[in-house]
Amino acid sequence: MADTRAKERLRVGRQAVELSNTGKVLFPGDGITKGELAGYYQAVAGVMLPYLKGRPLSMARYPDGIGGERIFQKNAGRHFPDWLPRAEVGKEGGALCQVLCEKPADLVYLANQACIELHTLLSRVGHLHEPDQLIFDLDPPDSGHFGGVRTAALRLREILEGDLGLTSFVKSTGSKGLHVQVPLNSREDFDAVREFARGVAEVLARAEPGLVTTEQRKDARGGLIYADIMRNGYAQTAVAPYSVRARPAAPVAVPLHWDEVADPALRPDGVTLRGIGARLERLRRDGDPWAGMSRHRYGLARPRRLLARAGTS
Repeated sequence: MADTRAKERLRVGRQAVELSNTGKVLFPGDGITKGELAGYYQAVAGVMLPYLKGRPLSMARYPDGIGGERIFQKNAGRHFPDWLPRAEVGKEGGALCQVLCEKPADLVYLANQACIELHTLLSRVGHLHEPDQLIFDLDPPDSGHFGGVRTAALRLREILEGDLGLTSFVKSTGSKGLHVQVPLNSREDFDAVREFARGVAEVLARAEPGLVTTEQRKDARGGLIYADIMRNGYAQTAVAPYSVRARPAAPVAVPLHWDEVADPALRPDGVTLRGIGARLERLRRDGDPWAGMSRHRYGLARPRRLLARAGTS
């Protein structure tokens, strides 16, 4: 039997990372070990890091595997090495010292801490109170309603792009739903952005009344897809692109091309840790679905005026 307590030093770029207990199984139904998780994050670092740069992270750690306790950790651990970058994030009555991921070694180190999921702020260091992303979380009542999520996402894209002149991007969550995201120019605070998102969600719900709701209470949603805009708040987080999820088979949240959303075969958890090779090959062949996102960071002044008209039409 392999010794799960063994330690090794792995050279990741210019940084040596000490790994421990690499044989420890984190996904018991699939036999996925901590070492395999670290290898995954090293493999996807090239495509993942651009979406993490400058964004303080929250870490969902599972020291005893996905069947054990979940530790949702925001502060960097005291034992974290000096070479792991950090950022101060203000909170009521004080501040947090949160991890940043800037290089492949950072991802590998966190994986060695049994950090399965990475969740990011919607703002970056230097503009922590002014988001550069707006997000709609399309959350179905259960996995059997994903066809409706696809329909809602495509209709939301029509509103954002056709009616409001914004460019939208989409990713699977690795769980049940989809995230539709809009890049912003970091010139408005979270309250203003959330109110705009609320107005868009209400337009979507009116356009698809038998499909989408903005009702926050689960017991009042009537089995409809919830257009959740509450992540658009200071210090709220969203699962990072290419983050593994702590679910059986280790599904991965991945950026999507919009034509994939139109495909009935799409699944929100269809890409997995062990299946990421095919996804990376598609990226090399077809390009990154989120390529050029930074060129579409617009303000909301004109879209807000157009939304006001859409809301009264």
